[in-house]
Amino acid sequence: MVLAFETNPTSNEKKIFNNLGGPHGLGDPNDRSLRRVEKEVMIPKIMRDRAKEMHCSKEVKEFESCCKNHNLLMVIKCRQENSALKDCLGKWYKNEQFQNECKEIYLEERAEYRRTGIPKKHRVQKI
Repeated sequence: MVLAFETNPTSNEKKIFNNLGGPHGLGDPNDRSLRRVEKEVMIPKIMRDRAKEMHCSKEVKEFESCCKNHNLLMVIKCRQENSALKDCLGKWYKNEQFQNECKEIYLEERAEYRRTGIPKKHRVQKI
């Protein structure tokens, strides 16, 4: 990684520009280090989405159904369903194997982006 410093003539602040490398200047596709935002935001988002879709779908459906049936009273009426959903999600968030699986998914998606320069949402799924 090459760092370049630029000093603003009107202030003493330094700006750091990263030459990230890689085929598209987006970083090394084989780099497995994680930034703080990736650890605290990006990977937990994948964990939340996967847990809701794969492992807690029954609880999600029950909570959604309860909310639809009770409209404004859902805060009071759907406590049991909300607790069940929180318990299910919490169990998966604490599962180390699940965390590692989601981390690998994120790293693979990031590596693919760095190789191709195409964000995931714009990639066409080939069947």
